[in-house]
Amino acid sequence: MSERQARAWALALTSAAFLMVTLDALVVVTALPAIQRDLHASVGTLEWTVNAFTLAYAAGIITAASLGDRFGRRRIFTAGIAVFTAASAACALAPSTGFLVAARAVQGAGAAMVMPLSLTLLAAAFPAERRATIVGIWGGIAGLGVAGGPLVGGAITQGLNWHWIFWINVPIGIAAATLARVKLPESRGPATSIDLRGVALIGGGATALVWGLTRAGDLGWASAPAIVFIAAGLLLIAAFVAWQRRARDPMMPLRLFASRTFAAANATAFLMSATIFAAAFLVVQYFQFALGNSPLDAGLRLLPWTATPLVVAPLAGLLSDRIGPRLVLASGMLLQGTGLIWVAALNTTATAYPSFIAPLVIAGTGISMALPVAPAAALSAAPPADLGKASGINSTLQRFGSAFGVAIAAAVFTANGHIATPASFTAGLRPALLAAAALSFAGVLTALAVKPALRAAARTGQDTPAIPQPSEASQTP
Repeated sequence: MSERQARAWALALTSAAFLMVTLDALVVVTALPAIQRDLHASVGTLEWTVNAFTLAYAAGIITAASLGDRFGRRRIFTAGIAVFTAASAACALAPSTGFLVAARAVQGAGAAMVMPLSLTLLAAAFPAERRATIVGIWGGIAGLGVAGGPLVGGAITQGLNWHWIFWINVPIGIAAATLARVKLPESRGPATSIDLRGVALIGGGATALVWGLTRAGDLGWASAPAIVFIAAGLLLIAAFVAWQRRARDPMMPLRLFASRTFAAANATAFLMSATIFAAAFLVVQYFQFALGNSPLDAGLRLLPWTATPLVVAPLAGLLSDRIGPRLVLASGMLLQGTGLIWVAALNTTATAYPSFIAPLVIAGTGISMALPVAPAAALSAAPPADLGKASGINSTLQRFGSAFGVAIAAAVFTANGHIATPASFTAGLRPALLAAAALSFAGVLTALAVKPALRAAARTGQDTPAIPQPSEASQTP
């Protein structure tokens, strides 16, 4: 197989796997009201159908990246697709809320094996000067999942049953796992031991923190359970950071954060994901609970927002390669926040849908500009030997951002409204969307800390070492 064919297969298969994971992260959103009615779930339970996936996803990413470096990136990538596919079938067969949440957690573990290694395999297949462009194409293809998730979820929920939204992953997963074993070259990174203490600390800290935020939304911020879990989560995360300073083979090398660009790009990625998932969690339910749209209609109405990555993400990656990531990233976060404020201002129980098109397009354009540029900027600031862990860190922070954003949005919503009536839903939605917009504006500030021209830095050997080529990455230490 020629180098050109190898690169084409790397782009196609990593994008297909990312598409599958992205699709599943959002396909459940339009089904939430149907799940709530069928299983008599509260807002907190609905939140955990999202967060069980997200937390397992986030907690396992860096571990999966380390396993890929040690045992083979293609091997772990393929195993992750298999786990994700099997868990999707379990979700489809779920007879109860508890079973669904547990299956979603296993699904998240499979996604944790897929996501960072898809980015690592893709980045290793292309030269550094083409990275943002290629990641933009990768993000644009995955944008099919962003655009199609709510739409497919709505169509299947309305036409069949919400259980069926998970079956769509099965044929994609079987095909992707089979082809990955045949078409992708094996590669490894530096052989290091698995930081089990780090895994326990970060997983426990994230779970406790998000659980505390969830309880704060249900019981109030002054409630004892919320305070205890939030405090425990913060202490465990602080212990994780302290341990990473002393660990022989840290799962999150803190020296990487000495690079201003690496730290700022990852902070922006965290805030970007927090905003996207918080807004998606809220808006799709607004169309159904407050405006009375069917699941399919809700998915269709989101298309001006969710379809933009198909067009904008590849262009944003190309523009970032030409002018540097800072301006593209900051502009995207600014547009996203502006669009969400506009959507919040329109929220009533009688607003005509055409009024939402312009702000949804603006927010979607902003999302699409940030999606490929944030991870590309972070990887460009990492040394070649740390590519796998850098990818894992970026993916982990995005997933933690997703859980954090949904938890914050749900807490603000339940403090101001509830799902009993359209009017009460709208009362909670407006401040929750403003909170999501505030996260995006915070991302503008972190994006401005990214160095303005990564390619120039690469030419001088500062802050942006080149990604190893496949021939180098495939060598076993």
